[in-house]
Amino acid sequence: MLEPSRAPAPPRGVKSAGASRSGIFMGFFSGLLTLILVVMLGAGALGALLYHQFEVPGPLNVSRVVAIPKGEGRIEIATRLEKEGVISNRWTFLANFLARGFGRKPVELKAGDYEIKKNASMADVMELLTQGRGVLSKVTIPEGMTSLQIVERLRQEEELVGDLTEIPPEGSLLPDTYRFSKGMERRELLERMQAEMQRFLDSVWEKRQPDLPIKSAQEAITFASIVEKETGRPDERGRVASVFMNRLRKGMKLQSDPTVIYGIVGGQGTLGRPLSRADLDQKTTHNTYEIAGLPPTPICNPGRSAIEATLNPPATNDLYFVADGTGGHTFSDTLKEHNAAVTNWRKVERERAKKEAAAVPGSAALPVPRSSGATAAEAPRVLNAVPGVPPAAAFGATSGAAVPIPMRKPKK
Repeated sequence: MLEPSRAPAPPRGVKSAGASRSGIFMGFFSGLLTLILVVMLGAGALGALLYHQFEVPGPLNVSRVVAIPKGEGRIEIATRLEKEGVISNRWTFLANFLARGFGRKPVELKAGDYEIKKNASMADVMELLTQGRGVLSKVTIPEGMTSLQIVERLRQEEELVGDLTEIPPEGSLLPDTYRFSKGMERRELLERMQAEMQRFLDSVWEKRQPDLPIKSAQEAITFASIVEKETGRPDERGRVASVFMNRLRKGMKLQSDPTVIYGIVGGQGTLGRPLSRADLDQKTTHNTYEIAGLPPTPICNPGRSAIEATLNPPATNDLYFVADGTGGHTFSDTLKEHNAAVTNWRKVERERAKKEAAAVPGSAALPVPRSSGATAAEAPRVLNAVPGVPPAAAFGATSGAAVPIPMRKPKK
């Protein structure tokens, strides 16, 4: 009986088409699963990193207020926060913002003035901006106040808490309007003022004119404090700075009234009476009629414009300035021109006194010209005599017991 023969085996190394297709599919599926797993692990690691960066304390070392203008989008706001030093990375902030809004009711970052606490995390900042919890209170620190006067002002703010036991160094606080939330520590607000001064000074010191006769940023603050107290007019600060720079270059004494006052009363700020010849001759650490160069410390806390004028004064030959009767000053580069300006000021004050006397029968006015800043020793003048008013605000005044100072050559 015949039996069918067995089919020959396939050649060695050759697989069936079905087995080949099955192996390819299994390999692709395995690779896909591996890729998905790697992507999931990577996404998880990235998410954990973003969450960590989102929750860790932020870079602010003092509390500060950040203004978010109306009309800015989320990218612009995140960029602003990063530039202001509130957050460390704008993309991390945006990624968490988008992730938190995924599948929920859309929320937006709202415009406003926000007090960002020291070391606030991105999560804290986002909560503030999405809830729109802005700043409610503010305090204004005028240019030219001493550190003691600023401390006294903060002590009077009822919405601040905590006592201030130390007076910050003179010139270390930046005058400005500061916003704060109710219950903030006075010390914390004072630290913010110091940080803002350092931050501003760092930004403008690098842009200063070359070859200025000041050697350090601290000397710049000292110089600016004199400029601040010598004139209250923004358009004159550069010219006043130029006068004192020229005097420093020539080795002339600055002869600034506000330095005399500070040498006598220190941080109290005001003398409460007219300066006398004895005051000008009194040897104190700050009296620039007696000492050469700058005083050892600032005499107040100067504002931004006085600091900018100090670091970039206009090029002039001016060495003197005197009140011109309009609230401003006449600047001169020679003593002869300066004395002519003093004569004109004398005439203006005489006419003003006549009008005042005519308006008030029986009154007697004795006008004496006031010569400002570097010119006290060169011409007759009315010295600052308005209690409670900074010298810069009293220029041209003839109130109080005016003391005429005889003309003499400049001290060197």
